[in-house]
Amino acid sequence: MAGAPQLTLPAFAPRWPWIGGDLQTVRNWLVKPKPPLDAWPVERLDFDMADGTGDLLHGVLQRPAEDRSRPLVLLVHGLTGSSESSYMRASTWHLLRAGYPVLRLNLRGAGPASGRTRQFYHAGRSADLDRALQTLAPALTQHGIVLVGYSLGANVVLKYLAEQGTNAPVMAGASISAPIDLHAAQRRIASLRNRVYHRSLLGAMKRGHNTEVDRGVRTIFDFDNRVVALNNGFKDALDYYRQSSSGPMLGTIRRPTLIIHAADDPWIPISAYRAVPWSANPYLSPHLAPSGGHVGFHGRGLAMPWHDLALQTFLKQVR
Repeated sequence: MAGAPQLTLPAFAPRWPWIGGDLQTVRNWLVKPKPPLDAWPVERLDFDMADGTGDLLHGVLQRPAEDRSRPLVLLVHGLTGSSESSYMRASTWHLLRAGYPVLRLNLRGAGPASGRTRQFYHAGRSADLDRALQTLAPALTQHGIVLVGYSLGANVVLKYLAEQGTNAPVMAGASISAPIDLHAAQRRIASLRNRVYHRSLLGAMKRGHNTEVDRGVRTIFDFDNRVVALNNGFKDALDYYRQSSSGPMLGTIRRPTLIIHAADDPWIPISAYRAVPWSANPYLSPHLAPSGGHVGFHGRGLAMPWHDLALQTFLKQVR
């Protein structure tokens, strides 16, 4: 395919009472949906990072009852998430019903590996994703692979696609609510209006890390500066943001890539997306909705989240 398909999607309209970016964002936390996945047998996959740490990435593979020769869809969770996050389960349920095999990948130190790895995932750790892709069994990838990332995982996916360019071993990618400018996202989440979000995320980040976190770490910036940067060879948090943000790299993506974001995302400013020269790269298919929050997109009259509807529409055209 010479570029991304042109998609016709219904305009997003929020479902009552989840009006506005904040309610769209917290809806899953409040409702706690758990789509039933028991109808599809589970296969557990382990991916050895082969970097001397002994660290493993754990994946959850499920296949549709009937083999329809469709590509494997590999899902990558966001910050403090895992394969069991509600948005991961929801996408899996809809994709399996549509006939796609789905692999929910836990990033390093997430899911079953929480507290058991020497190193930990971050927004720029695309090498781990590459290692997992390279070690997938050929029988599982014979019909192609599509990468789908959410939030931090979406930045990892976009960064990986940009780094690989024409060598990417996948047929397409999709991004939902990616922090394509990590410094801008950090500043937004640290703002006064987001203090509840900030406290919750920072607490989860500290709990998920298997090393003693300095008590002086009181903000996400502190965490990125003293934990992420220190343990991953970055000079400081700003260097981590600069090297890991996918936004400046989007021009080198050479696989059809769906990009979903909401203007009222309370964590990630839409300005980062409006600064991207989308028309300069025909492989990018941006859909910037006026509402939807952060990995929310709970739409009126829809049987699935709007981003899942967009994803399925996209998949039908990149087969």
